[in-house]
Amino acid sequence: MPTLTAYTDGACSGNPGPGGWGVLLIASDGDRLVKERELKGGEAETTNNRMELMAAIMALETLSRGAAITIVTDSAYVKGGVTQWIHGWKRNGWKTAAKKPVKNEDLWRRLDDARARHDVTWEWVKGHAGHDENERADQLARDGMKPFKPKKSKKAKPAKAGGDAA
Repeated sequence: MPTLTAYTDGACSGNPGPGGWGVLLIASDGDRLVKERELKGGEAETTNNRMELMAAIMALETLSRGAAITIVTDSAYVKGGVTQWIHGWKRNGWKTAAKKPVKNEDLWRRLDDARARHDVTWEWVKGHAGHDENERADQLARDGMKPFKPKKSKKAKPAKAGGDAA
């Protein structure tokens, strides 16, 4: 049975602003690549944390049946939230230890539901540190954001001074 690994990343231009998420999903058998799939998407107005969460959610929701999978993220927010903090949030009715509402509760609930169908191992890697698969996930996230970024308008060049060109 192949080993599944999903490299996930989120990106945002402004925070909030247009954002994107990316997933590099790899099935391997030992050192042999079996299959690779790229996923990406984005939103017009979002935050980096929301896009990091969406990448992990989409990695899990894409799988048609339960599987053992390793999610590799460069987001301490996602890894810490899903492996540590979520248990207290759920126990406290989706409130933090300070009794404040959990930020991005909708996505945390969705991630919690998605991971319940799988045997998930979570790993953290340092972002932008030359990790090839993480860099590919980052590029997918930036590509997912592109349709939502405002188009840069080309300004007309001013006419040169000096009179008529006759």
